[in-house]
Amino acid sequence: MIVGIGCDHAGLEMKEEMLALLKDLGIEYKDFGTFSEQSVDYPDFGLRVSEAVSKGEVNRGLLICGTGIGMSIVANKFNGVRAALCHEPYSARMSRLHNDSNILVLGGRVTGKGLAREIARVWFTTDFEGGRHSKRLDKIKEIEEGRCLKEKG
Repeated sequence: MIVGIGCDHAGLEMKEEMLALLKDLGIEYKDFGTFSEQSVDYPDFGLRVSEAVSKGEVNRGLLICGTGIGMSIVANKFNGVRAALCHEPYSARMSRLHNDSNILVLGGRVTGKGLAREIARVWFTTDFEGGRHSKRLDKIKEIEEGRCLKEKG
């Protein structure tokens, strides 16, 4: 697995924590930045990671901004991206089991480092359950492709 990771200035400290976790888990990563605490625009970094996931250049992504909300909005604009903003391990687990989320989003200013590490650990070690959940993902794909609108309207 190769993970694309990116953050804005508000997520830089947590990104360093997540890079250490990825190393501990033996997961390869590509760091899309930012690399300093200088103020930057989160869409620039959310775009880089989300585009890499959407194109299949990386298997999964991890995005961090102040609250995680902005990065979630950006990420979910890309076809094939299922970004999940998680504040506790249960949501992280369920986002993988039922939704096959492929980008984890964290809020660097609202989630403590220890909790964020556990959320990410659970997310990276949980597989998609498949089964009845697969047909739901197919429906999401139809929405992305605009087929549901054409059929109904």
